[in-house]
Amino acid sequence: MVKCMYRKTFMEVNIDNITSNVKNIIKKYNDYKYYIAMVKSNAYNHGMYIVNDLIKSGINYFATSSLEEAMNIRKYNKDIGILCVEKIELDSIDVAIDNNITLTIHEVDYLKEIVKITNKNIKVHIKIDTGMNRLGVSSKNELNEIVRIINSNKNIYLEGLFTHFATPGTHDKFYDIQVSNFKNITSDLDLSKIPIIHLSSSFIVLSHPKLEFANAIRIGTIIYGFDIAPKKLSNSPKNILRKIRNNYLIKKYNISKTYDNVNIELKTALKLKTNIIQIKHIKPGDKVGYGILYEAKKDEIIATIPIGYDDGIGTNHINRYVVINNKKYPVIGEISMCMMSILIDESVSINDEVTILGDGITIGQIARLNNTSMHNTLVNIGKNLPRVYIKNNKKVYEEKYVMEGKNES
Repeated sequence: MVKCMYRKTFMEVNIDNITSNVKNIIKKYNDYKYYIAMVKSNAYNHGMYIVNDLIKSGINYFATSSLEEAMNIRKYNKDIGILCVEKIELDSIDVAIDNNITLTIHEVDYLKEIVKITNKNIKVHIKIDTGMNRLGVSSKNELNEIVRIINSNKNIYLEGLFTHFATPGTHDKFYDIQVSNFKNITSDLDLSKIPIIHLSSSFIVLSHPKLEFANAIRIGTIIYGFDIAPKKLSNSPKNILRKIRNNYLIKKYNISKTYDNVNIELKTALKLKTNIIQIKHIKPGDKVGYGILYEAKKDEIIATIPIGYDDGIGTNHINRYVVINNKKYPVIGEISMCMMSILIDESVSINDEVTILGDGITIGQIARLNNTSMHNTLVNIGKNLPRVYIKNNKKVYEEKYVMEGKNES
């Protein structure tokens, strides 16, 4: 007999783990003045409900990629500093100013246009392009002109300078090149008089010593407990070869000091969960799923769970598993848009909870399965699903950004 139930699939966000992570980051890197939570793409698509908990944990500034995201933070907190790191369109400048959103100045012409349209008080950070060739000021002359315009307009306050690194810089020279470019472009300024200078993001903080002129760091992915800290390599044959390669690259490119063994306690804050909606007994030769990629070799028990690639988990089923009742079970057959199948045993029952992310399954593992980056996976996984926020093992809030009644596929 087939038993089915309504879809119960969601991303669980553990606020206690998030606040623990932030506190541990600040404790370890306590020589900065500003701890900026990078919450671009709606906090990596996991929602802004955590804003006030981040502040209580020690975060004293936020950064977003868009004005929309900054305004979303304002729903939760009216006072905290918020930097929009990308361009805010001129017809939205007043909205940003009226809500105390800090603007990023990335070129002199943009600043000139702002000066023309408003005389309201404005806070700005200048973005320095040190080699990525995206947004940013890439010459000393242009930076000096921007600073001159700011100084000649009393309503504009230069609060900060920043850049963005293109590589981790642990085994290549580009990090050092970008640091050198930053120093050169800003060499006519007295950096000690600029309140906030931030260059390092999560991985850079973990892998490089503090830059003497920087007093702020931007932290994003590590807030959720994804431990990207460099670890000491074991003495396995493969790792011995890696050590030889790494040492060769460091000497070849004269790479500045980096850390190769960083210990920091980080707790995974995200769990992607669903439940068993159907259990079937199949016989040898029975096929499973689209493309009949799986064929039973013996009498087997399979289960269907209501989650698929439309929920951002990817399509690769090979060497993939889920966790049910603290036990691993393999995914079988092709992952479809909204469902997938798993091979189970007699201990599993209808409605049992299934973990797709968490309980030992990491973002990194899922990223490697789908041949993509951890950041891409973090932003997309569970993208259509509700976020259930928990504290002290109790649900405190649910954010529903999902469509009701998705079609089967």
